[in-house]
Amino acid sequence: MQDLVKRSVTIQGHRTSLSLEPVFWEALQQAAVDEGKALNALVAEIDEARTTNLSSAIRVWLFERARG
Repeated sequence: MQDLVKRSVTIQGHRTSLSLEPVFWEALQQAAVDEGKALNALVAEIDEARTTNLSSAIRVWLFERARG
């Protein structure tokens, strides 16, 4: 099992920290590149639509994206 990696992101001008496994950080960074968005902008979009904690929402968003 991979250890969680904690990083800070800015959402609507506020810094917040996220803890994700490295594989999810890599997938999130690639998704931002694929969509031509800054990582913070993509996280902000996921944040606006979430119904759970942000780390879980990101994992679910990435899973749904991979399912196509």
